[in-house]
Amino acid sequence: MADNKKMVNAITAMDEDFAQWYTDVVKKAELADYSCVRGCMVVRPYGCALWENIRDELDARFKELGHENVMMPMFIPESLLQKEKDHVEGFAPEVAWVTHGGLDELQERLCVRPTSETLFCDHYAHIIHSYRDLPKLYNQWCSVVRWEKTTRPFLRTMEFFWQEGHTMHETAEEALAETEQMLNVYADFCEQKLAIPVIKGRKTDKEKFAGAEATYTIEAMMHDGKALQSGTSHFFGDGFSRAFNVQYTGRDNTLQYPFETSWGMSTRIIGAIIMTHGDDNGLVMPPAVAPTQVVVVPVAQHKEGVLDKAAEVTARLKKVARVKMDDSDNSPGWKFAEYEMKGVPLRLELGPRDIENNQCVVVRRDNREKTIVSLDELETKIPELLQAVHDGLYQKALARRESMTYTVKTFDEMKDTADNKPGLIRAMWCGDLACELKLKDEAGVSSRCMPFEQEAVGETCVCCGKPAHKMVYWGKAY
Repeated sequence: MADNKKMVNAITAMDEDFAQWYTDVVKKAELADYSCVRGCMVVRPYGCALWENIRDELDARFKELGHENVMMPMFIPESLLQKEKDHVEGFAPEVAWVTHGGLDELQERLCVRPTSETLFCDHYAHIIHSYRDLPKLYNQWCSVVRWEKTTRPFLRTMEFFWQEGHTMHETAEEALAETEQMLNVYADFCEQKLAIPVIKGRKTDKEKFAGAEATYTIEAMMHDGKALQSGTSHFFGDGFSRAFNVQYTGRDNTLQYPFETSWGMSTRIIGAIIMTHGDDNGLVMPPAVAPTQVVVVPVAQHKEGVLDKAAEVTARLKKVARVKMDDSDNSPGWKFAEYEMKGVPLRLELGPRDIENNQCVVVRRDNREKTIVSLDELETKIPELLQAVHDGLYQKALARRESMTYTVKTFDEMKDTADNKPGLIRAMWCGDLACELKLKDEAGVSSRCMPFEQEAVGETCVCCGKPAHKMVYWGKAY
């Protein structure tokens, strides 16, 4: 019991200091650690295993839709980056530059990629010649560098890992369909695998990706009421194609410019998992991506037959789950606290009395509910309980979001709600940039998205009182 209390006390309470709670969880659960490079993190084995599961789930979805993986260079010549004006202006403050090779100054600076649109377009200009070469459905798994001023593990680091899809299409309609399809892939993944409910919508022009005609987003609400942009999909039109002279011979035998999309999800989604599902005892992992889905803890393991039976149970469960047996000499109480900290969805306890009764005790991490399970039914009951954990996490997160979403109609209501009620705010907007800037400056909220499922919650703009036609989710965000 003392060990358990010590482990819990190692984490700052959420309500006391949410930012410190987050940092404590990242470090104590051994997801990541700080490095000697400012703003960069060491992703530890447990964090790597989590990212690998996320990567594998997404990669399978991409490939099922016909996308292929490629690898682009890490460096971008300055002249290449300069070809698309809006794009380079949007990233200029965050770019890291290589100026020397060994002791020699480079004739042209090299940018350490903050994103790879320019590299893909340069490549596409060499390989796309005819409409028969389209569509090009490419994706890359890599790290990128953005020179951030303020950093926090997973949420915002100078180097982070992600995937970036870059596709080319014959028509704008096909590219728009791809943009929406990939946003739906992200939304389904978050809800079906991460148990995170999301809002799908379009970003305002102020918030869209540099160089894009339209940016679509999925927005999730964290435990403290702040929003987290969890995945984006961009429609570029033919702007990049024209800038990089990507042309092909069309079906009518004329030269044409293809239409481009880009879409990405990064290790920031790990931050979303932590802040959506975690509690004062640590992580709570969604079962689909948890590195360990079931931990088997032998109780009174010094007694004859306990370890053998635990090993047998572990071997059986490997057919239906990612399972680990902890036969270390730490006390059961220490182990319980350790795997609560790491967020393992199910803990299976097995002692001499359980073995006598041909049963075990299974404890859910999300609500600590205990279930007596017959050892004869393990292969069917464990998957059922894992699904129950997923469903419980999703419903809890959805209920929290709904209880922390407010509707306002006036500027004073907006300010009061933003100041006193953490969460998302629904309000009408006239579409004027000046109003969007005023809401950010005076109410402290940014536009999160214009949801696809529009609902008129008033007739006039929450800021200026003019007629409004768009409902927008506003809020404070990471």
